[in-house]
Formats: sequence, structure tokens, C-alpha cells
Amino acid sequence: MQLHFSPSMRSITISSSNNNGGFGELMKIKLAPRHFNYRRLFHTILLLAFLLPFVFILTALVTLEGVNKCSSFDCLGRRLGPKLLGRTDDSKQRLVKNFVKILNQVNSEELPSVMKLPESYAHLVSEMKNNKYSAKEFALMLKGMMERSEREIRESKFAELMNKHFAASAVPKGIHCLSLRLTDEYSSNAHARRQLPSPELLPLLSENLLHHFVLSTDNILAASVVVNSAVQSSLRPEKTVFHVITDKKTYAGMHSWFALNPVSPAIVEVRGIHQFDWLTRENIPVLEAVEGHYGIRKYYHGNHVTGANLSDTTTPRSFASKLQARSPKYISLLNHIRIYLPELFPNLHKVVFLDDDVVIQRDLSPLWSIDLKGKVNGAVETCKGEDEWVMSKRFRNYFNFSHPLIAKNLNPDECAWAYGMNIFDLHTWRKTNIRDTYHSWLKENLKSKLTMWKLGTLPPALIAFKGHVHPIDPSWHMLGLGYQNKSNIDKVKKAAVIHYNGQSKPWLELGFEHLRPYWTKYVDYSNDFIKNCHILE
Repeated sequence: MQLHFSPSMRSITISSSNNNGGFGELMKIKLAPRHFNYRRLFHTILLLAFLLPFVFILTALVTLEGVNKCSSFDCLGRRLGPKLLGRTDDSKQRLVKNFVKILNQVNSEELPSVMKLPESYAHLVSEMKNNKYSAKEFALMLKGMMERSEREIRESKFAELMNKHFAASAVPKGIHCLSLRLTDEYSSNAHARRQLPSPELLPLLSENLLHHFVLSTDNILAASVVVNSAVQSSLRPEKTVFHVITDKKTYAGMHSWFALNPVSPAIVEVRGIHQFDWLTRENIPVLEAVEGHYGIRKYYHGNHVTGANLSDTTTPRSFASKLQARSPKYISLLNHIRIYLPELFPNLHKVVFLDDDVVIQRDLSPLWSIDLKGKVNGAVETCKGEDEWVMSKRFRNYFNFSHPLIAKNLNPDECAWAYGMNIFDLHTWRKTNIRDTYHSWLKENLKSKLTMWKLGTLPPALIAFKGHVHPIDPSWHMLGLGYQNKSNIDKVKKAAVIHYNGQSKPWLELGFEHLRPYWTKYVDYSNDFIKNCHILE
């Protein structure tokens, strides 16, 4: 690179060497023809001395890139300016724009039936090397591969949901073993058949000064955890009475467990549905119709996958909801039994009803002191939380508001509440028509072929208890531990009752491992029946 002053000192030329060994003009600066100023020249030379190293570096970069035909600063600017400013040249921009245009064109086109798609990205690269595809052919191939991937991901997601549904509906081998062994024990061991509770304690079953819990289940292991956790968490366990209701097939095993594993000083009563004189066909005609109706049995016991109507527009979440709604437990009398509590326990004034997938972590005796303001049902509302799965539920989440009866009688924005831990005022309940309302709406839904609602026993209860619910503090009952593995652990530890509602029950392999210990701490692994059945091993 050279700096050349003209003889008249009116111009300065900057030149750089070229490939031919000569010099090419790089920059030429003309000075004013008049009033020559040496001070200005001195400042100009200083400025040039500062700029020249940068010009040299830019020239070197261009040369290294093979672009050595620039003979002016303007050329260098066009070449290097976009790079320095983070932009590409016009040709690259045009290339991208053209390719985007082609992508938009093929987006609305169908893939040719004869097109063979590469199996992998490596295969695609190989195809591009070996064949001269046009940009449109490449775009179509790319579209086909992406659509195939989306299809495979979707199918895998639905397969996962189906497998999870069937796993959640099945009875684990260990729990089935426990029921069989305890049933056998009932037939061979007189101690397993002893009266529960003992005769001298029978009057306490209707003593309203005690705290009465009702638990309806056919799961012996789950029942043991509910009872153990309640008794161990109670400040006055001697005031605790449990009324365990089960079905006929489980009764012997359930009775054996609590006869062989007493929870003194608490009292436990075990009764089968068949032992309640009030539960006759005359008193529960609608539920008898539900269980015996061919269409209903086909809905709940038929092919769940076909019945869920899987289509291209079905989302994974809606598919999961449809599968869950078809669980056979929803037509079980055990699941509906809570609506008959005033009749089943005619001498009791207040009871706490518990689901079998809960754990009690705090003394619940203060529940009996809550003023329900003349209401029947003390429950936690489920419309005031951020969690969309559990604590953001309103009537619109449970009912089909396109049905005229639903639209006419219900408000989609009305807040829902939770089953699982409820304090019921049976004395007030007996003065209402809650049971008849429940039966009436079940009958209407049956007539409508289940088009008013699909899911379980909560929707008819939401209608039947309308105007009879008193909200209680959410800390009494934390839900969702069977739905989401991101439950707030601090809230879990502080909650009086934690509820594993959802598919991921703690006694199933698909239960969430970090939430399981809050349940398993109440399982007696030293028990011979538990050990021999290899529960949760």
C-alpha cells in the first residue's frame, strides 16, 4: 500500500498492490485549489494515518475471501458493509425470499402419491447430493417428512394416553393378591371374622359427640392408608369413628384387614352395601337403571378407544378426558353412595366423607366446629386457582351447555367444588330434596344418552347441591396430586388433606415418585399380608 502526493499538492492517492505486481488505485482525495492550508494538510495526514490500518485490514479480508477485484473504496463498502452491519447481500436475500415463496406455495398443495420420502435427515442429505431436485421438489419432500413426523408424534401421544388409561383402570397384582389372601383368611380364621366393632362399642356408632368419618371403597390397601393417616394425625383418636362401606365381593377381605389390624383407640365399622336394608331397588331406581341399561354398560365397559371417537381434530387433552369419563367406576353404586348418607346413617348429625385416594396430614376435628351457615355441604371451591387441571373449574368444564336443559337451568360461570373431603350436615340435608334432584337429573341424562354430561358423579351433585354448599378454606383439601407432578411441595406439606385425584394413584406404578412417600408412610410394610403380596416392590 502506497501514499502518493501529486506535484501540485492538490490530490492524494492511496493505492494497493494487485496480483500483477502493480498498484491499483484504492482512494483518491482532492484538495481545494485555492487557499492551500498546511495545517489542514497536517490534520488530513493524521486522519489518514489513523484510517489506513483499517483499510489495510479490510483489503486483506477481501483478498483472503478471493474477492480481489475491488479497485475502489466504494466496491469495498458494497462488499464488506453488509458483513460489518450483520446483513447479507441482495443475492442471498433474494434466495431466501424465493425459497419462502416456494414454501408458501407447497403449503397448500397435496403431496404427489408417487413421492418417496427419505427415512431420515441423513437420507435426505444423501438424496440431495445424488439427485438434482428443484427447490419445489425439495420443499415438497420437506413438507412430507414434517407431516409424517407430526403424525407419528400424535399417534405416540394417543398410544401413551391409552396405555395410561388402561394402567390406571387395572387392579395391580399386589392389591389383588392382598384382597384374595384376606378373603381366604376370613373363611379360615375366626379372629378375622370377629365383630367390628366389639359389642360394647356398638352404641358409639351413633354417638354425635364423636367425630364420624365415612369411607366408601373396594380398595383394602387404600382404605388402610386413609384410616391410619386419620388416626395418626388426630389429636383425640379416641373420638374417631370410621364407617367403611364396601361392595359384597370385597367385604370379607376388608373386614379381615381391620379385624386383624385394629387402630385403637379409634373405632372402625365395616359394612357391605348388601347389609344396608335401605338400599333397595325402590329407593334407588335410577341407579339400578343406570347399571342395568345396555347402552350405558356398553359405554363404560365397551371398547373405550373406539368409543372415544378419535379423529384428526381430537386433542390429547380432550382424548384423555373422554377416556377418563368412560371409567366403569362412574356407574358403581359405591361411587354414588354419598348421596344416600342421610338415609344410611339416620342417627348422625354431621359426618366427614372421604375418598379412598386421600391422606390426612392434620387433625380434622375442627371441621365439626365450622359454621356452615345453614348449608349442607362444606367443600373447597375449585374455581379460584391458577392450575387449569384442577383448581380452575366452573360449570362449563362439566356440562354441555349446548343442551337446552343445561343452558336453561345452569350458569356456565358458576364455581365448582370438590368431592373427596366434605363435611356434611345430615340433619339439614334431611330437610332438602337433594336426593330427588340428583335422581331426576341422572334420569334426564340417561334419556339424553349421556349428552348433558359425561364425567362421573360430580356433575349431578353440582346440580343437586346447588345453593347448599358452604366454601371452606382451601388448606383443608389440596387436590390434583394424581394429575400433575409439579404440585407445590410446600402446599402439599401444609395441607390438612392431600388428594391423589387423577390417574396417577400412589399405589400404581405410574404414580409420581416424589409424591408417593406422603402416601406410603402410612403403609405398614411389616405386615405379613403386605410383605407376602410384594406391595409396591
